[in-house]
Amino acid sequence: MRVASLLIWAGMVLCAAACAIFGVLHSWVWFFGLIPSLALVMLGLWDLTQERHSILRNYPLLGHIRFICESIRPEIMQYFVENDEEGRPYSRTRRTAVYERSKGIEEIKPFGTDLDVYGTEYEFINHSIAPKPKQELHFTVEVGNHQCSKPYKASLLNISAMSFGALSPHALLALNKGAKMGNFYHDTGEGGVSPYHTHHGGDLVWEIGTGYFGCRDTDGQFDPASFAETAVMDQIKMVEIKVSQGAKAGHGGVLPGAKVDEEIARVRKVPVGKDCISPAYHTAFSTPIEMIEFTGKLRELSGGKPAGFKLCIGRPFQFLAVCKAILETEIYPDFIVIDGAEGGTGAGPVEFVDHMGVPLTEGLLFAQNALVGMGIRDKIKLAASGKVATAFNIAQRMAIGADWCNAARAFMFAVGCIQAKRCHTNTCPVGVATQNPHLFRGLVVGDKAERVKNFHCNTMDALAEVTAAAGIMHPTEFTTRMIARRVNPTDVRVYADIYDFLEPGELLDGNPSGRWNDWMSQACTTTFDRIA
Repeated sequence: MRVASLLIWAGMVLCAAACAIFGVLHSWVWFFGLIPSLALVMLGLWDLTQERHSILRNYPLLGHIRFICESIRPEIMQYFVENDEEGRPYSRTRRTAVYERSKGIEEIKPFGTDLDVYGTEYEFINHSIAPKPKQELHFTVEVGNHQCSKPYKASLLNISAMSFGALSPHALLALNKGAKMGNFYHDTGEGGVSPYHTHHGGDLVWEIGTGYFGCRDTDGQFDPASFAETAVMDQIKMVEIKVSQGAKAGHGGVLPGAKVDEEIARVRKVPVGKDCISPAYHTAFSTPIEMIEFTGKLRELSGGKPAGFKLCIGRPFQFLAVCKAILETEIYPDFIVIDGAEGGTGAGPVEFVDHMGVPLTEGLLFAQNALVGMGIRDKIKLAASGKVATAFNIAQRMAIGADWCNAARAFMFAVGCIQAKRCHTNTCPVGVATQNPHLFRGLVVGDKAERVKNFHCNTMDALAEVTAAAGIMHPTEFTTRMIARRVNPTDVRVYADIYDFLEPGELLDGNPSGRWNDWMSQACTTTFDRIA
């Protein structure tokens, strides 16, 4: 497609030249052909050099067809962008909010709510008749317990894990520059800390996956010395163990050797041209106690920076086994990130993408209850990731236990993703998810970094407004009685009446009720297997 666009533009150049030559040599009538051809040449040249639209930079002339269709019948473009190949809808509200906020477009909407307020699953905030003044500040949360010597103040919205290799160099540069401008953090993903993560100096959370990329020895095992060398960088504010990923929980991955060029090999510390394997499991630990000890080891090797882990909740007793290990070792992770099964990925088997792992709401609720019930919630911060895009999404998650949220898809929209769904083919038309330099040249770092910053800033501003309207001063004050859901056509209930919540230390009193009793009896600190 890109070659066709360039050939068409080149054809217009030749056509204009031919009209000019024949006009001089034969007849002035040929000059009439020079008018449209020269106009198209100039338009194509503008497309190639402008910095606002990645589509036009990569597809001169032909790229205008997309914008023409959108202007004539926006419903057509909305269908293809909002629905997947099986016609299942995406949330237009979320995507539109991202695009408008990233571009600084006024968000005032005519004609009211687009959603079906009488449909089941519709959720809303119970506002206050006496709203508070809007707070003009950057909402943050301090991460780091008493065992951490270098706590970090994290924004309530940050960039979730997306690796170098999955995203293009220009996409990473734009994301990190935007994070630097907006004062929030950028999770590296499991592909290692690349020059594109560090170039602009934005805060980083270094994610350590099962392949230990960037901190592995020649056998693919975790290398403490290599880890410490990178982890002490001032730009790295926290370290995070990736236990599992919501989009494909329990599944490893392979980067084919053909894609492992010298740069990726250098960043990941793997051989050039050989398959780069991410196992489905860690080799640095094999039991709950070893996992917690490994977390403490990373904190020590990083010089006392906050250390934690990310996982998608799966078998409940295994998470409780980790909680038991925390109590037994008295090593407290500084944070835990709960990744919802609805989280995105560049490539994954359909069964894993659609049916593996616990969705974010249920996973976050379980983790919150487990930490509270084990009496350790006050020592560990809890983050949430998975289709978070609006201030309402953040309020939802904070009401049921999250201290902050991470987002990947929303920030991809901010740097220009149009959901072409070619992430796994290396042919992303807007240069976001590709390593093809001819395509990622279309993504102009400065312009997209500004959009990343704008999206974060405007979403935080919206959160401040929502918080004030709810009658509270800070998002941490959202409670389960403030968020309501229509559970059927005639019944609306608040979260507090829908979900069960444990009391502090309830799981330690020796008599937890119902399923919690079963899960606790199955949880063992020396194995991830069920013992009952």
